[in-house]
Formats: sequence, C-alpha cells, structure tokens
Amino acid sequence: MRWDGQEITAEDDAALPGLRKMAGLVRTVRTPEFAGIVFHEVTARSVLNRVPAASRMPFRWTVNPFRGCSHACVYCYARSTHTYLDMDVGADFDSQIVVKVNAPEVLARDLAKPSWTREQVALGTNTDPYQRAEGRYRLMPGIIGALVASGTPLSVLTKGTLLRRDLPLLGEAAAHVPVSLGISLAVLDADLQHLLEPGTPSPRARLDLVRAIRETGLDCHVMVAPVLPWVTDSREHLDALLAAIAEAGATSASVMAAHLRPGVKDWYLQWLEMHRPALVPEYRRLYGRGSYAPDAYRTWLAERVRPLLRRHGLARGSRLRAPEREPEAPAQAPDAVMQAALF
Repeated sequence: MRWDGQEITAEDDAALPGLRKMAGLVRTVRTPEFAGIVFHEVTARSVLNRVPAASRMPFRWTVNPFRGCSHACVYCYARSTHTYLDMDVGADFDSQIVVKVNAPEVLARDLAKPSWTREQVALGTNTDPYQRAEGRYRLMPGIIGALVASGTPLSVLTKGTLLRRDLPLLGEAAAHVPVSLGISLAVLDADLQHLLEPGTPSPRARLDLVRAIRETGLDCHVMVAPVLPWVTDSREHLDALLAAIAEAGATSASVMAAHLRPGVKDWYLQWLEMHRPALVPEYRRLYGRGSYAPDAYRTWLAERVRPLLRRHGLARGSRLRAPEREPEAPAQAPDAVMQAALF
C-alpha cells in the first residue's frame, strides 16, 4: 500500500536519510522501554488510503497508523515500503518505526467529509496496528472511535495481543457497525515461531487471544499465513495448527502461501541460508520468476488444507457440518507430488 498521507515536500536536516525529506516530522524518540527501537513521530495530512482498483483485496480502504514493525517477521511483505524512506528492508524495518501521532484526529476529519460513503476500512493490512508501539501511543482507541462515530464498518488483522485491551471498545462498536476481527497465526512450534517472528507474541498467547475475542461474543477469523514451502506446509504441522485454532474457538480460518516481494525475498533467503540452507535452491526455483508461489503450488496447498479445514470446522460456513473424511494420501510423498507438478 502507498502511504499517501506522507508525500515528500520538504527537508529536515535533523532527520535521518529519507525522513529528512518528509513533511510532518515532529521528533525522533528513543526510550529504554523499547531498547533498540527508534520512533519517528510525524503528523499526517491524511490516513485514509484507497486500495488500487486492480487489487484482489476484498476492501477498498485502509488505515495504517505505523510504518515499519517491531514484530520483525522475516517474511513480511510490507518490508519493501521502507525503501521509500531510504531505509533498508531488514533491520531498519524492524527498528525504525514511523508513527502517525495525529492519526485519530485526521481520520475523524476524513470520515466527516460529505463524499465519504462508509465503505469498510481495514486495519492491519500493511503493518500491525497492535505492535508494541501501540502500547506507547494508544492510537487505536481513537481510530476505532472515529470509525464507529461515522458509521463505518471496520476490520482488524493482528498478531498483537495488545488487541485484548480494546476488546470492550470493539464489543461496543459491534453494536453500531459491522466489526470483523482476525488473528494471524502461521506457526505452532514456539521455537520456530521465535526464529521467524522474533518480536511477536507466542502462538499460545495468540490462541488465548482468540479465546478472549470469542468470550466477548465476537467472531474471530484466523489467517494461517504465510505458509512457507518446506518449512510450515507439512500436513502434520497444518493439522496440528488448525486443531489448536479450532480448540481456541475460532469461527473460521484461511490458509495462504508466502508472498515474497523483491527485497523481502532477499531478506528471507538470508534467513534460510542461516537456518535452512538446503532449501535455498528450492526457493530460488519456486520464487525465481516472481513474488508469488506458482499456481501449481498454491493449488497443491489448497488441496492439502481443504479437508483439514472441514475436519476442524474452520471452513467458512462449515461450523455446523459433520466433519468430512480426508482422502487417503497418494502413494508418493506429498512433497514429491508437489514438486512433480511444479517441475
């Protein structure tokens, strides 16, 4: 997503490279509470971003109060947006966090315009609105309040257990506008999760958040994404993860393969070189032609997870259906079947 509210129009010699050209920079903050993280506070002219018409996303508007993310997920597709600020997709994205400190007020102004038609607004589509910075800046209550006051439906996708703080507010909001909540959880093994997503809450903490959302009376969708080929796409892992998600009370789940954009792909391949070096040639073959996994892999993954979603009652609309028996595994190992389809 483009960050439309921060056009480059002026220079500030006291700022970091990239940021010194950004209008609205207020100050740069370091604090012992967030060791290793630098906050760049800016005032935005607009925070309501239109999604390009060609996008396949099911929403047309987003709000992202932060740029950069301390979750530090090695595969994060939003990493490349930091290059617009002359920062790198790696350590800078994880530690140089840009904060739109006036986001609630500017959003309220945007939503008050006569031209606003109250279409759904999605939160958490680029960087996580409930990353650790939200604990310091508390932007989300004002953002949620502005959306509800204007009669605008909203959705939230997060890995951050800080969402629990705002569950009473979101429960009240749901009495006035449609509210959709989603939790991102792609790795069940805590050791692997810590390697891939070192700044995120544990899988257990996120499953507890699903329970808390359901206890509030709200539905909770879980995004099992991204699935990483040969790392998290085994039937055993996906079955165990979906079973845990169902046990936590999620109302539905969806599964998506990894999307590795330029820059992000290089950062992720560095991680593979360190932790799964044998997979590097396979990833170069699989993603060598673009950012998306080939259709054959995505079809293979969909066929693998479809019976698992049904078995655990997580397919959309399947909560009350009897579980279906999973088809018998083919004679070849699943990975061999997938590779045959691809190569």
